[in-house]
Amino acid sequence: MKSRSHAAVLLAAALCATPALAQDVGGPPPPPAPTPETTIGVTEWRAVPAENLLVIDTTRGRILLELMPEVAPLHVERIKLLARRGFYDNVPWHRVIDWFMAQTGDPLGNGEGQSPYPDLKAEFTFRRDPTMPFAAAAEPMGARVGFFHSLPVQTQPDSAFAQTGDGKVHGWGLYCPGVAGMARDEGNDTANSQFFIMRQAYPALDKRYSIWGMTVAGLDVVRALQVGDGDNGMMSQAQPDRMTRVRVAADIPAAERPGVQVLAHDSTRFRALVDEERTARGADFSVCDVTLPVQVSDAG
Repeated sequence: MKSRSHAAVLLAAALCATPALAQDVGGPPPPPAPTPETTIGVTEWRAVPAENLLVIDTTRGRILLELMPEVAPLHVERIKLLARRGFYDNVPWHRVIDWFMAQTGDPLGNGEGQSPYPDLKAEFTFRRDPTMPFAAAAEPMGARVGFFHSLPVQTQPDSAFAQTGDGKVHGWGLYCPGVAGMARDEGNDTANSQFFIMRQAYPALDKRYSIWGMTVAGLDVVRALQVGDGDNGMMSQAQPDRMTRVRVAADIPAAERPGVQVLAHDSTRFRALVDEERTARGADFSVCDVTLPVQVSDAG
């Protein structure tokens, strides 16, 4: 049975038993973060190509996702196809769990629906070659953790390039807040049209669900989506929010198209940002703690 609502994330039940994070109970508010424009030079920004920018307009606001064809080419191709066919327009966020994720992409709205296209082969990992723009933030136990474009990833060390037949090493996306993954059934190769966006980090999903994108703007919108009031986060009596329109930015007229720039990996500010977080977090540091500055030129 194609029960996407049940199998999109197999560990949802475990999440329900996880205590909520403690709230701040006092003390002076932190100083406001400096705006990117005053701390980052013009040459330190990287523009997200319009062909790899997904624009999701919802009843709560706009979400902008950077697509990662190098990481999951089949899934990115499917997302683009469905967006360009209007498949996602007016589709509900049918399963939303606080402190976890928000799921959509089912035209039936009950977790059982999918597109008319064949299921996809899993892309839980990818092969990284020396030309891929990767920037390390930490190197735990011989691995490398950092960013490929805006996506948090873990990968084998560069020294392994010379030891593989194709000159590449394994890498995989990490389920940090804002990461977009594909829902599936129990079988690995059963993803189709449903996807989810993380509201919080959940590393138990790493290498178990194909990651195809990263939220570069609108994580606040993802976290504002109506939470499900039924079993396993499904909508029961609650009125779900919807994706009102989903487009690839390249298909939007230039005068209406949003533009996105992300802090570049090879910038001085990127290294300073990582160092600041590592110092602040100490032994508890995670790449999920690093939020890359983003500039959005609003249009439309």
